[in-house]
Amino acid sequence: MADVSLKDLRKSYGAVDVIKGVDIDVKDGEFCVFVGPSGCGKSTLLRMIAGLEDITDGTLSIGGRVVNDVTPKDRGVGMVFQSYAIFPHMTVRENIAFGLTIARTSKAEKDAKVQDAARILQMEHLLDRRPSQLSGGQRQRVAIGRAIVRQPNVFLFDEPLSNLDAALRMDMRMEIGKLHRQLGATMIYVTHDQVEAMTLADKIVVLKDGVVMQMGAPMDLYHNPANLFVAGFLGAPSMNFLTVDVLDVQGDQARVAHPALEPVVLHTKGRAITAGTKAVMGLRPQYLTATGTGDGLIEGKVVVAERLGSETVADLVLRDGTNLIATFSEDRVFPPDQVVTLRFDPAQAHLFPHDA
Repeated sequence: MADVSLKDLRKSYGAVDVIKGVDIDVKDGEFCVFVGPSGCGKSTLLRMIAGLEDITDGTLSIGGRVVNDVTPKDRGVGMVFQSYAIFPHMTVRENIAFGLTIARTSKAEKDAKVQDAARILQMEHLLDRRPSQLSGGQRQRVAIGRAIVRQPNVFLFDEPLSNLDAALRMDMRMEIGKLHRQLGATMIYVTHDQVEAMTLADKIVVLKDGVVMQMGAPMDLYHNPANLFVAGFLGAPSMNFLTVDVLDVQGDQARVAHPALEPVVLHTKGRAITAGTKAVMGLRPQYLTATGTGDGLIEGKVVVAERLGSETVADLVLRDGTNLIATFSEDRVFPPDQVVTLRFDPAQAHLFPHDA
């Protein structure tokens, strides 16, 4: 296995800059997820690592070796594509072995590697079937198996689950997590789905417009987002944002007010918050409760409530017209237009500069 290092990596198409100086270090055996909205550059970055896109500037190293000008087949990477890219006229066995066949691997070695990959992916019974006889999840396993038999130093996944339905996505997500633990391999995974990022990653890299917004462990990013973009992107439902007036600031404490909220003191967490200006308060829906007294009371009218059995998601409108989402970890009944008072712990709220 190997580590992967990106130093000031850049990609331009003519005058258009797509990747704008990215620095990322992926440790040996680490599961790193590139996440961000469509068009943020995450797939382009992955293809640059694979050698499928030229590097405009910067340095890419795999296992301590600079590979900017090394061909894809000599980089020691195995890539799993979104579209499976398996041959319909071949059996599962032949698809998994395709790369080994091209490399003129001996039949005995090829059969052993295919059998081992099939065992890891629990698909020995499927080896003689053709892709038309497989489900979407099984086809994706074939694509993963084809990467496994090459025994790459680094596995690259380009949104491999986006073509699957929700239930199958969850199953395959768990299978990929198990595969990582079993192989101990370095894996870089691209997705726009923040749930996949949060559940699979050792390290998340959040991208926007070709720039790294923040990177770190999933829970670090969830609890300590660097800016409004990261705060809003990670977490489901998304974080609520309320524009507040900063009444005064004392050290790392700021007192803020909002039309639906009595003045409350929040921790600035080192951010540049100035008295007499506007700021943005972030509240995660899960941290709002329908009980309690004291600081952090906020009143709103229920527009709609989604009862999901294990939880209830309520959409409220505040007196200034701002929408607020609250999630409760039990089944609750909220008649439409019911006015409710919710509470949050000020220590769990985030405060960002208005232009963060």
